[in-house]
Amino acid sequence: MHKYLICLALLAASPLMAQEASSAESTAAEATDGLFPSERPDSIDALKWEKRVLLVFADSPNDPNFRRQIEALREDPGPMIDRDIVVFTDTVPEDATPLRETFRPRGFMLVLVGKDGQIKLRKPFPWDVREISRSIDKTELRQQEIRDQQGNASRGTTPN
Repeated sequence: MHKYLICLALLAASPLMAQEASSAESTAAEATDGLFPSERPDSIDALKWEKRVLLVFADSPNDPNFRRQIEALREDPGPMIDRDIVVFTDTVPEDATPLRETFRPRGFMLVLVGKDGQIKLRKPFPWDVREISRSIDKTELRQQEIRDQQGNASRGTTPN
């Protein structure tokens, strides 16, 4: 009889546990929504001075380097969001998209485009979030953003 009560208690709790797991997954997805827009633009010109763009190219979504890169970005989105990054992926070389024509990837390629529209980084292998963040933090524009944030914090104001 005691065993049956335990089983009933576990069965009653399982929908609640599943709901909590689903809620945690949706919260994690919401945290990265701004990082991975659902639509890929033909051009990144509209993002100039607003966002840094990280492009991840591969010949297939099953490319191990592509999977490793996306997993690393999803595991630690905070630093990327803090640095105003959006990530666009392209894993269909047959489509010859305008982004592919502009950046001409061969197999896996990671491209970081600064807010000024200039290529800041081009790598043929995955980089972790820390390496990408450090690369961004060395740019003059990012240094200015940090100084502005520190100045706003000391004055007790928030940036626009």
